[in-house]
Amino acid sequence: MVTTPLARDDTAAHVGRLPLTLGVEEEFLLIDPDSGTNVPLADEVVRGLQAAVQGHSRRELRRSMVEMVTPVCTDLSTLRVHLLRHRRAVGDAASAAGARLVAIGATPVAEPHRAVPPQQRYRAMTEHYGPVAADPAVCGCHIHVGVPDPHLVVEVCNRLRLWLPVVQALTANSPLYAGRDTGHASWRSVQLQRWPGVGPTPHFDSRRDYDETVAALVTSQVMLDEAMVYWYARPSATYPTVEVRVSDVCTDVDDTVLVAALVRALVATAVDEAYAGVPVPRVRDCVVAAAHWHAAHSGLDGTLTDLRLGTARPAWELVGDLFSTVESALREHGDLGFVRSRLARLRRVGNGATWQRRTLHRTGDLRAVLQELAERTVAG
Repeated sequence: MVTTPLARDDTAAHVGRLPLTLGVEEEFLLIDPDSGTNVPLADEVVRGLQAAVQGHSRRELRRSMVEMVTPVCTDLSTLRVHLLRHRRAVGDAASAAGARLVAIGATPVAEPHRAVPPQQRYRAMTEHYGPVAADPAVCGCHIHVGVPDPHLVVEVCNRLRLWLPVVQALTANSPLYAGRDTGHASWRSVQLQRWPGVGPTPHFDSRRDYDETVAALVTSQVMLDEAMVYWYARPSATYPTVEVRVSDVCTDVDDTVLVAALVRALVATAVDEAYAGVPVPRVRDCVVAAAHWHAAHSGLDGTLTDLRLGTARPAWELVGDLFSTVESALREHGDLGFVRSRLARLRRVGNGATWQRRTLHRTGDLRAVLQELAERTVAG
């Protein structure tokens, strides 16, 4: 339990300046417009992008996925412009290639073609992990918040543990698999548990503790390299950021902006608590893992685990507690009004898992769900 305030050196003082920077990575699925099955057309789609947008695209393990990465942003309006521009550009390129772009957390029907791209890293992953690496595609949303201090970033990850199950529930958007409702709001979260590097971030006593643990996992060949640490919050292996990767990709662009605002506010609050010496609650890893399973199962349509109390509570009560916890940081970043209104809308209409189920129940037609997904993915 950390009780001593951190000293503010020059780097730390830089972290304390508002606004904290933001970047977002969104993964999208390419599906057949008629059958809804995944189609391996990522290369064709990326080649169809204009050069300015193509530079923000990334290859993934599955050929039915396209990832888009925003530039570094400091305000939500600029972030939204980039997100929407990328979605519409990839949506147009997908249509030209004979596919449909959807923002959904997991493969809803099937993925008959699972050959990996030719990159050496992907071949190594397939050889090492076998059938796990051949699972159908899953699509997440990764939020990067600028924290350049390598020691502070580890403590921030410790402090995020209490709240990431709530973020997971807010963004649950993958209830379907093999053409049916799985009974889980985020099937992506369940599917990813087969990977050894995925799950809640362990508590670390220091940056050295973190580095030694990651080195041991790589040396033991559980992970191929440091980049395969896929914990729900981690010091980015590429950027001077905290990377939060617990969320399903959101279908509505404004829900992506919402989760980015909440995650930035959580990070800012964690930084302030670290400097003030607020103790870090220590919760057993198995209890944190259970809270994440609960969030993946129930989403917002039931209860969630309050890790502060160790009890189940109505999901929207915990969302309210999250909002209260980060309200000051939201206000300081100028995000309070947007987040308040977007949360109110989310409570009225439900998250992605809720409205997918509602559409499926109303129409009895999976194709209607996929059509709505495609339309909402590029709507502004």
